[in-house]
Order: sequence, then structure tokens, then C-alpha cells
Amino acid sequence: MLNFYLNDQLIKLLLVSELKEIASLIETGAYAKEVRRIVRAVRRTVGIRRQLTASVVSSFVSFALGSGSEAYSRLSSYLHKEDDHDMDVDTATSAVQTPNKHPVPEVEIYCYLLVLIFLIDQKRYDEAKACSSASIARLKNINRRTVDILASRLYFYYSYSYELTNNLAEIRGDLLALHRMATLRRDELGQETLLNLLLRNYLHYNLYDQAEKLRSKAPRFEAHSNQQFCRYLFYLGKIRTIQLEYTDAKESLLQAARKAPVAAQGFRIQCNKWAIIVRLLLGEIPERTVFMQKGMKKALTPYFELTNAVRIGDLELFKSVADKFSSTFSSDRTQNLIVRLRHNVIRTGLRNISISYSRISLSDIAKKLRLDSPNPVADAESIVAKAIRDGAIDATIDHANGWMISKETGDVYSTNEPQFAFNTRIVFCLNMHNEAVKALRFPPNSHKEKESDEKRRERQQQEQEIAKHMAEEDDDDF
Repeated sequence: MLNFYLNDQLIKLLLVSELKEIASLIETGAYAKEVRRIVRAVRRTVGIRRQLTASVVSSFVSFALGSGSEAYSRLSSYLHKEDDHDMDVDTATSAVQTPNKHPVPEVEIYCYLLVLIFLIDQKRYDEAKACSSASIARLKNINRRTVDILASRLYFYYSYSYELTNNLAEIRGDLLALHRMATLRRDELGQETLLNLLLRNYLHYNLYDQAEKLRSKAPRFEAHSNQQFCRYLFYLGKIRTIQLEYTDAKESLLQAARKAPVAAQGFRIQCNKWAIIVRLLLGEIPERTVFMQKGMKKALTPYFELTNAVRIGDLELFKSVADKFSSTFSSDRTQNLIVRLRHNVIRTGLRNISISYSRISLSDIAKKLRLDSPNPVADAESIVAKAIRDGAIDATIDHANGWMISKETGDVYSTNEPQFAFNTRIVFCLNMHNEAVKALRFPPNSHKEKESDEKRRERQQQEQEIAKHMAEEDDDDF
């Protein structure tokens, strides 16, 4: 029992020591104006967040802010200490050894972020909401580019805490004000993060028109964060899907799934779900490998069965699958899109019928499609006529006899379809190549360093020539 207690205390001491190193890294980055150090500090925090306890966070906040500061008194009210007397002793010792009475703003904002993450992990959402509001109020008074990384994380958890308490609508005005402030301060990472949070806020309440208006009028710039860019592509794909722009939606969703990190499995699953629906609405059938990706097979099973029903063109099977997984589709917010698929199922079944039969009566078509309307023959006739007009099938209608007469299928290579498919693949490869070139990373200010070296050589050469000329003049004087 004593060994367990000592091991527990040792772990807590190590965590406090790690947090102190992170604070030192942030302080060094703030003084040197090196954002990469602060990025590294945030990454190290993510690695230890699951091991944090109230006593560890309280000890670090006391060390970083000082027990008499206003920020410490505000943050300590959210931390209910456990019966860890040894940690109190360690806190007091640390405060005596290295007091930090005037921390840099970056360290103070980091303390807000650390407490907020801890409260969310402990599922104390109401306290997390209060803490996030206090952190945003403090953040509005700080205008430093080295704070932008920490500010973007605070914006995310600010919105996330309100989302967990089902109060997202309350902060929409605040998010718009923060986005305007970030734009005036030229905080592009903050603009990127806040734009995604606003889009998420609008889409949460199905306000797709407002989301599109905001997206179209927001400032455009090169993406600074791959994660934020993936989120933006996902939201853009959802907006395009609702607006019936399926081709653009498909490209955005597939690109978001491809660019997303491997660890973001839940995000990639959502991207694939929406991409599958969009491809079905376009008349495409996704490959089986899409549903067999590692870690996604179980989550994509409803969509696999739905795709199978659409591929076969069986309207009865489609209805049974939609009813069977209705709860899943509702939670994924794809229920309305699946309603749109009914027409695609009928069209696919009609295409299979036109290939199988050179001539078939409209009543038989209605039976094979399982149309459950009061006048199935008239509905079948209108469906066939629309499919012929849209070019889905190559056939004619004999209204006198009530037949659909299919034309013989010609050689597909005599049409422009192979050329169109080949051109689509070329465009995809060229776009991927251009994105890879844009994503190349070079050392910061490498071109400036090269120019400075060249200028230095020119200056040294000029100085040597001037010195030589002066020496010659001295020789002439003598």
C-alpha cells in the first residue's frame, strides 16, 4: 500500500515537472517570438492530458501564476483539490524556489487552456463553460502573435463546451465578434478556426443558407493548419450536398477524408459516410474497398447495405434498409439525403430492365420496380419518359401498345465517354501534384538568408576594392 502511494506521488511530481518544462518552453518562445516552440508545447500537453488530476493542475497554476494573482484565484475556484497533502507541500516548495510573480501573457493563457481541458475531460461541462467564457474575456485584451496558437485552441474548446451543454446558439454573436477581431489583427489561424466554428454552429441548427453566405464573404487566404483545412472541406462538402451541387461536394468530401490524419478516425468515417451518399446521388457505385477500410467496417455497414440496394435497383430492399438503420441515418443527419436516393434506386432498376429486355410492357415495369402508387402504370410511364429525356436509358415508348422498346447498345468506344473518363483521371492527378508541391516545406526565410549572403560577399568585394584603391593612392602620394 505504501509503495502504491509513493508511486502515485512520484507520477504526480513528474507531471508537475513536465508542465513546468512546457511553461518554460512557452516563455522562451514568447521572448524569442518563435511560434514553433509554442506549437511544440501544445503537442506535449496533448500527450499528458489524460493523466492530469486536480492537484497536479492546481500545483502548476500556483507555480505559473503565483498564489496571489487574480488569474490564479479565478482558476483555482474551478479546481476542487483532493486529499493530496504532499502535493500542497510540493506546491509551496516550488513557489519558494522559483516564484513567478509576473508571467508572460502566453503562460497565463496556457493556464486557462489547461484548466479548461481538464474540466472537459472530467465532464464538468458547466464549469468548463464558465471557465471558457472567462478565458475569452481575458484573451480579448491580448494582441500578440505568439498567443495566436493558444488562442485558436481556446476558441475551439470555448465552442465545444457550449456544444456539450446544448447552448451553441448563445455564442454565435460572440464568435462573429471574435472572427471580426481576428481579421483586424491579421490573425489568420484564428480566422481559420473561428470560420470553421461558425460553420459548425450554423450547420448544427441546419442553417445552410447562412453558412454559405458567411463562407462566401469570409476573407480568403492560404490554409495554415491542415486540421482546420480538413474541417473546412468537410463543412463545404455538406453545404454543397444540401444545395444539390453533388460534383463539388464529392470532391470536397473525398479531399477532406484523404487529407485527414490517420488518428482522426471518427472524422474520416463521417467524411466517408457523406461521400458515399453523394456518390450514390451522382449515380456512382462506390468500390467495396471503401467499406472495408481498417477500423471503418462496422461504422459503414448501414451504408454498405444501402449501396447494395441502390446497385441492385430493388425499391423494396431499399425501403427495408432505410427503416432498419433509420436511427443511424438520423444521428448522422443523412436521413433527408437518403430520401432523395429513392429516385436513383428506381432509375437503376429501370436501367437494368432496359438492358435485360428489348421490349416490355409498362405494367410489367411497374411490377418489377414495385411501385406502390394508386396508378402504377401511369407512374411507370412518367418515370420511363423522364429517364429517356435525361439520357439514363436509350429507349422509346409505344404509347398505343403500352410498351417500352429498348434500343440496341452500341460500342461504348465509339462515343466520347472513354475520353471523358481519361480526362477526369488526368485532372485528378494534376490537382494532386499541384497540392503536393504547395505542401512542400522549406526552412523559414531561406531566400532572405541567401540574399543576405550574396549581399555580404558583394560588400566585402567592394571593401577590398576600395582598400586597394586607397593603398594605391597612398603609394602615389609618397
